[in-house]
Amino acid sequence: MSHPAMINRYKWYELIGIYAGILVFLTFVLAPFVEGFLVSLKPLSLLFSSPYRFWPENGSFEAYRTMWISVPGFGRYIFNSFFISTIVTAVVLVLVVPAAYAFARFDFRGSGVLLGAFLAVNMFSGAVLLIPLFRLMRSMGVLNTYFAMIVPGVAFLIPSAIWLLRTYMMRIPKELDEAAFVDGASHFYTLRRVILPIAMPGITVVAITTFIGAYAQQFIYALTFNSKSEYMPLPVGLFAYFGRQEVVWNELMAASFVGIAPALVVIFFLQRYLVSGLTAGAVKQ
Repeated sequence: MSHPAMINRYKWYELIGIYAGILVFLTFVLAPFVEGFLVSLKPLSLLFSSPYRFWPENGSFEAYRTMWISVPGFGRYIFNSFFISTIVTAVVLVLVVPAAYAFARFDFRGSGVLLGAFLAVNMFSGAVLLIPLFRLMRSMGVLNTYFAMIVPGVAFLIPSAIWLLRTYMMRIPKELDEAAFVDGASHFYTLRRVILPIAMPGITVVAITTFIGAYAQQFIYALTFNSKSEYMPLPVGLFAYFGRQEVVWNELMAASFVGIAPALVVIFFLQRYLVSGLTAGAVKQ
């Protein structure tokens, strides 16, 4: 016997309330992006004109051309952010996958304390640890290099990645491991050939969240651990549009949209894995 879809069980006024709530939510979420894009189309002289006009008069994409002139080497900033985020994501995955498997499958002494310690790391702001990190980077001789931003990025993103992937791996039946052990497989072989193919949606979610986190948190590390422009990431390039006398808002908004394009491309191509990873385990067969 077939059952009606859940959405058809609501009355018409309940559906109106649901869709109205979704519309309000999307309005608050998307309004800053829409306004930022419209600002990028307006001439700087008309940004603060009165009365305020939502839709730009004489709007153009001129700011998308002049932004490259105002901040020379802006393309290098975008490349640096993309490169740093990619390396951070790769290192985090290499370290997190076996760690999450160990926490999900083995009940060893101190595992709960370690997980709690990982969670506590995320409670500290990066600014609190800047001086110790600076001394560490200086002792390692990696100041003014890419490593000065890769190392802190990896350290701060590993804890949340372990928690996320561990939760996903705990949903994978342990009977698969036991069947592999009966056939004589080692833990490493089981992880590589049995668990990893099943856990790929979860690993993809971890990779995307790690990449976005690394892409967004580079500003304070760059200013503290780097003084060479060739290693500076995107947030420092955006800060260059803040002049001493005024802020070039239209070019800043244009540069922001251009700068986040690589991250949007990554999310676009991996979105189906992201959705499947987030919903996996929600329905038990």
